[in-house]
Amino acid sequence: MDDVLSDLSARLRASLLEGLPAEALLTDPQVTASYATDMASFCAAGTPAVVVLPRTVEQVQHVMRTATALRIPVVPQGARTGLSGGANASDGCIVLSLVKMDRILEISTVDRIAVVEPGVVNAVLSRAVAERGLYYPPDPSSWEQCTIGGNIGTASGGLCCVKYGVTAEYVLGLDVVLADGRLLRTGRRTAKGVAGYDLTRLFVGSEGSLGIVVQAVLALKPAPPRQLVLAAEFPSVAAACEAVCAVMEAGLTPSLLELMDRTTVHAVNALARMGLPEATEALLLAAFDTPHAPEDLAAVAELCTAAGATAVVPAEDQAESELLLQARRTAFPALEALRPATMIDDVCVPRSRLGEMLDGTAAIARARNLLIGVCAHAGDGNTHPIVCFDPADEDETRRARESFGEIMALGLSLGGTITGEHGVGVLKKEWLARELGPVGMEMQRAVKQAFDPLGILNPGKLF
Repeated sequence: MDDVLSDLSARLRASLLEGLPAEALLTDPQVTASYATDMASFCAAGTPAVVVLPRTVEQVQHVMRTATALRIPVVPQGARTGLSGGANASDGCIVLSLVKMDRILEISTVDRIAVVEPGVVNAVLSRAVAERGLYYPPDPSSWEQCTIGGNIGTASGGLCCVKYGVTAEYVLGLDVVLADGRLLRTGRRTAKGVAGYDLTRLFVGSEGSLGIVVQAVLALKPAPPRQLVLAAEFPSVAAACEAVCAVMEAGLTPSLLELMDRTTVHAVNALARMGLPEATEALLLAAFDTPHAPEDLAAVAELCTAAGATAVVPAEDQAESELLLQARRTAFPALEALRPATMIDDVCVPRSRLGEMLDGTAAIARARNLLIGVCAHAGDGNTHPIVCFDPADEDETRRARESFGEIMALGLSLGGTITGEHGVGVLKKEWLARELGPVGMEMQRAVKQAFDPLGILNPGKLF
């Protein structure tokens, strides 16, 4: 068997080098091992046979033709900032890292689009279009590292979802290399278009299981005014969630509505010394990016006070606003610093059930004797309970895994979904089946079979 595997590995490398420069191929086991996983805990990963870093569409096509001919699995990757194991390698696979395909090909101020390669970093694109008076809204917490291709693969969201929506709403068209190496172009460059099935939306969130995105046409918006932020302290998470519901019911449209519980606030202060109010049980951040932002913030302040806020503090200037936003972006790394490992959940529920979700999560933490901090895109009901634990402690690790599942079950019982923006990957495969049901899973597998009949694209993910 070892001889067979060795021969296949040699054939694979020789075949890849027929269409790739030598520097695009990484074969040193110590190097390839570093590409085996993304940032998720408790997700199985294999050992890749080779890592390929293409720079052109033609090189990606060659990789897929080679993989099809030799029946070798291919795992596409971006910056590997994912949190569900969706970019984890499988044994003997080709890891196809797209980070070298990082060109912004076009920015059109008339059509309000950007045409980009998949390796473009989210923050790089955001800054580039801002120089032209435009705005690309999706802004995951990892926006300084994550790539547009990865954002498309997981249908990422971000802090501004409450007003501007998620990645899927900004992807107008895609160039996709299929499993057999053919190039498919989906969607359009126009503001409108309904010709045929919406294959573009099908690829967004498919986690590299249907094809390799090699180019994207993205919608842009005019740059809004700089947003102003308000911070409100609450004596309970339930009161903060009541304020969130009141804001949405009042018809206000904040550009950001984020919540951090007491554990998260303390963690952010411990890591970044930001001086957030540690006596609060929940801190709600609201922002507006309109010309009448001060008036909108005043309306939110009244609603927060009516819901029981103990203090409402609007930022005095742009610098204070940026500081508060940075506090929210620091939440994940701050909680990760509390214990040797974390499991980051991603459960989205109807806004009207947000308080039940957070109270239920706190009850799970108490019952399991675990440290679980919660930060949330409260405006769209997307919660991120972060289970902190020590993997060297077997009992605590067991309790962490059990709490993770209990949190997802809670979300489903409240009419929610197991993932709002992080994807399914390896971590939530069994839960996808529970959410979709047998008929839904049958249709999902039929779509996969149509695009990838050999099952070589990111195998072992989703289902």
